[in-house]
Amino acid sequence: MTNKISKVVLAYSGGLDTSVILKWLIETYQCEVITFSADIGQDDDLNQVKQNALNTGASKAYIENLTETFVKDYVFPAFRANAIYEGQYLLGTSIARPLIAKRQIEIAHEEGADAVSHGATGKGNDQVRFELSYLAHDPHIKIVAPWREWNLNSRTTLMDFAKNHGIKVPTTLERPYSIDCNLLHISYEGGILENPWKAPPDDIFQMTVAPQDAPDEPETIELTFASGNPVALNGQKRSPANLLRDLNQLGGKHGIGRTDIVENRFVGMKSRGVYETPGGTILRAAHMAIESITLDREVMHLRDSLIPKYSELIYYGFWFAPEMKILQSMVDMTQQNVCGVVRLKLYKGNCQVLGRKSDKSLYHKDFATFEDDSVYSHKDAEGFIRLNALRLRIQKMLD
Repeated sequence: MTNKISKVVLAYSGGLDTSVILKWLIETYQCEVITFSADIGQDDDLNQVKQNALNTGASKAYIENLTETFVKDYVFPAFRANAIYEGQYLLGTSIARPLIAKRQIEIAHEEGADAVSHGATGKGNDQVRFELSYLAHDPHIKIVAPWREWNLNSRTTLMDFAKNHGIKVPTTLERPYSIDCNLLHISYEGGILENPWKAPPDDIFQMTVAPQDAPDEPETIELTFASGNPVALNGQKRSPANLLRDLNQLGGKHGIGRTDIVENRFVGMKSRGVYETPGGTILRAAHMAIESITLDREVMHLRDSLIPKYSELIYYGFWFAPEMKILQSMVDMTQQNVCGVVRLKLYKGNCQVLGRKSDKSLYHKDFATFEDDSVYSHKDAEGFIRLNALRLRIQKMLD
């Protein structure tokens, strides 16, 4: 190898790719490898993940619970912006990468490591997200991206490598999916899903029941917002992570939040992904509902015009870029009066808004009513319309 590396911090999930990478790094670079596994709500047996890392050769294995930080400082800011990529993807994987990368660099500094590594492939978005975040925090850090170096060019080859080295991995030939899980979502790629005509197998889903198997009776819930963030469910205050966890349970029970997408990756190709985001789907619907009565029209329209760019920056990996900081500051300014309660009905894959109320509401029945009122003169609309029609009339006269 051209770069001499003595100590690497590896972002380690314990899945197929990073389990093989751990052994490969040791064999290829003859270096010390420290693993870092972030608990961001994926419900893995992290004690087993740690033991597997040590058994495979890691000199040290960090396991850290970052769930509250993940939801409070990454998920909630994105949902204050109603972020959604290409109109469908709620950015569950994208929004987690900058948090993992930031903490990985911090550990590298604490341990005196001269390099960091990740398990992202050379075809995907995650390599960009990890590495942009690394370099935003340490411009001189060395980065090892095995998928861009080795000759283990398929998941089947990786499984053979793991078997030959006695490495315990969760992936099998029967379930060859690439799965990413955290408190916001689960994503599935690979295997049969690479054919966009094939429906995802019924047994693939982990967070949600099929809508047709959901309860026959709807469930009504209430979400309370303060400054654009959900703070209580059915009147009971919750921490950010616990609130999202409760929404996941409710949404999953009612079959809410499944999406099947062919998306445009940053590197240029199209990719098919299947996602489960039950709590996030409920949260976005509720947030938009409370905004509908608390946000000024022009402020809302201006912010909405920036949602595609904001979402693209997250998807592409620019969470720590200066333009992202500016956008987030603007978004957060719009959220100061986004406070109140939203009532929703959950039923067989659907999340329906039933009502919304707020002390900061800009909606006034006296102005909007179809009944007699004393605050609005219908006659005023005539001049308003004629002024707005002036350029249309002039254009027609020219024609």
